[in-house]
Amino acid sequence: MPDRVLEIEEFEFEIAAMRQQQSQPIARRGLDVRAPEPAGAHDVRDPERIRLPDDPTSSEFMSAYQSALLGQVTSSRPELRSPVQGTISALIASYMRSSEFIGLRKTSKEGYGRRLEALRIEHGHRTVAGLSRERIITGILQPFADRPGAALDTLKKLRILIRHAINIGWIKHDPSLGIKRPKLQRIRSWTEDEIELFRKKWPLETKQRLAFELFLNTGQRRSDVVRMAWSHITPENRIAVAQQKTGRRLLIPLHRDLLSALAIAKRDHVTIITTAYGQSFSVDGFSQWMRDAITDAGLPLDCQPHGLRKATGRRLAEAGATAKMIMSVLGHTTLAEAERYTEEADQASLAVDALARLEGHKANDFPQTQSVGLGKPTKTSRKSAGERQNWRSLGESNPCFSLERAAIFFADHSRPFVTIQ
Repeated sequence: MPDRVLEIEEFEFEIAAMRQQQSQPIARRGLDVRAPEPAGAHDVRDPERIRLPDDPTSSEFMSAYQSALLGQVTSSRPELRSPVQGTISALIASYMRSSEFIGLRKTSKEGYGRRLEALRIEHGHRTVAGLSRERIITGILQPFADRPGAALDTLKKLRILIRHAINIGWIKHDPSLGIKRPKLQRIRSWTEDEIELFRKKWPLETKQRLAFELFLNTGQRRSDVVRMAWSHITPENRIAVAQQKTGRRLLIPLHRDLLSALAIAKRDHVTIITTAYGQSFSVDGFSQWMRDAITDAGLPLDCQPHGLRKATGRRLAEAGATAKMIMSVLGHTTLAEAERYTEEADQASLAVDALARLEGHKANDFPQTQSVGLGKPTKTSRKSAGERQNWRSLGESNPCFSLERAAIFFADHSRPFVTIQ
């Protein structure tokens, strides 16, 4: 028994020495230690961990411990196995070796990789040939019933894999045809009241306000705003943006509201927006930080950072900017994408213009149906038509809609065009 106590004391001493050397064992149900570096090895930053028995007083523990110290162990790491041919796991491996995947941008690869890995873990053992519309819906998409965003992303990535499987001859038909895209709750534009509420909460000198003005007055995504640097600002008060998602390079004039925030901001780091420790944000960390600022301002949960990008598009549309002008700021490549950001243009102001045009049209004495020959003309209308013909024959302008009336109408209802300066 004394020998046993001595062994335990020696063990505790050796464990303490190992901890002093910054070799920290992991304790879950038992202990493990790091295997010693082989002779001649160098720069071994993560040597293999060795699992020890749970009971440190057992003879099995002491035997395994002594073997670990002497390096007399076999690797406990499982051997990497090639995925079984024809399975979803093998298809994912094939796709990730393809030129299509290799050609993706770094951020896209990261996003694809996370979703593909989730598919591999859950469904990698299934055969590609066994995929059917019903199995995709019930087996793959159904678990995301309460997360439509994840369901849509999974369906998109699965269809990419299916297209790759068709291209390499594994299957002939797409089993996902006919599956409806999960409906998402679209991110909405911020209202003007919400914009002012955020500004009221966060003064101009705060980092939260600076980030807000960057979002609102450049119309860029979070992945681009977080990377904006002081060196990107030109002497002409423009900011150069290389969009992460599209690769497009933009040069956007700085709005006066943004210039005011930049003028008093501290330039103590490469990037314009920094953490409380003066370092650059990660994209996810930046998003969470902005969400916290939005919540602290008392705004509803559906006020999201991306909604500020939509607010930029809405504001430009309300100012009279065309779809191509909006594209030049937001960086879209198709008119359809740009027009999507104009859908939430202020309905009230557009309705006022529409009704004003209707009133102006009704002031015209022309009958509504006469121009297309609908209905039987009255005696009065025939007389009016004859009089108008006489006026036209004399080369005079039609007094039913005078230039003076048109000038008054457009002076009352036209809006000045506003650009980002």
